[in-house]
Amino acid sequence: MLDITSKAFADAGVDRGQILRLDVPGRGAGEEGDGALRREIEPMVPALQSGSLFGDRLGLELVDAQNLQVGEAEVLANLLRAADLTALEIVLVAAGSMPKAVSAVVKELGSTVSVRKMWERQAREWLNRQVKARGLAMDKGAEEALLQRFGTDTAGLGQALDQLEETSATITTELVLDRFKNRPAEPTFMITDAISKGEVGTALRRLSDFLVHEHPLVYLAAIESDLKKRTLAAAAPDEETFREWIGARPSDRGANRYWAMRGRVRESSLRRAQQALVRADRVIKSQPEEVQRVTLERLTVALCRWYG
Repeated sequence: MLDITSKAFADAGVDRGQILRLDVPGRGAGEEGDGALRREIEPMVPALQSGSLFGDRLGLELVDAQNLQVGEAEVLANLLRAADLTALEIVLVAAGSMPKAVSAVVKELGSTVSVRKMWERQAREWLNRQVKARGLAMDKGAEEALLQRFGTDTAGLGQALDQLEETSATITTELVLDRFKNRPAEPTFMITDAISKGEVGTALRRLSDFLVHEHPLVYLAAIESDLKKRTLAAAAPDEETFREWIGARPSDRGANRYWAMRGRVRESSLRRAQQALVRADRVIKSQPEEVQRVTLERLTVALCRWYG
């Protein structure tokens, strides 16, 4: 579905940098907003009401639109009817039926493309093509092990292959089963990078993958380290002093990135992030696992708002 979405934007002449992607939280999830919309999808309002200052065609990609609540669907339907569709390309991605209000507008103003569920045989064919295209050397059972771990999740398979490309030797069944417990391990910098960009959906997906392999306290330690470097960059009089404070080597690209982000986040937001981190740490060390996960998700969403 996402491949078809990318092609639709390309065919419409929308540059990837001009596309706003929003992921609709599941039913009962997400952070309550000021009105009918949950905070995660509030950015669709200005996106649908304004155009580009330079006349470029803009895009809105709304993923998991089947999760829209009734009130959210009505707001979206009204926005779609009032939107300038000559300046906007809008794609709704839904794994199931969308609310009636939105379906009616799509039928009236747009078009639909149905995507059939991928079965394991098709996933096997997809994997075979990817292995050949990447020139990977696998033993007889390695591909079967990947399918065992990921099933028809081609996005997960693709991430796994990205990691396996770094392996110079033949990829064995044992290597696949040992490395992938059920999802690819996510390095923390990929989560903090998504947070820096304010990409809530991506950050939450990466957090979910990370927690399959690591303890919540490891995640909090990464968030704390990220916050410390942001704070020191904001306080440092110059880049040389900042690098000295964090003990960065001259070739440390991470230090370059933190210095480049200097000033983008308000001091008040950094303080709020520190307070939220302290509260989350208290919960992780005292509450049951189900509460811990929700706490980390809420912290991640809040950081996306403050940093992005």
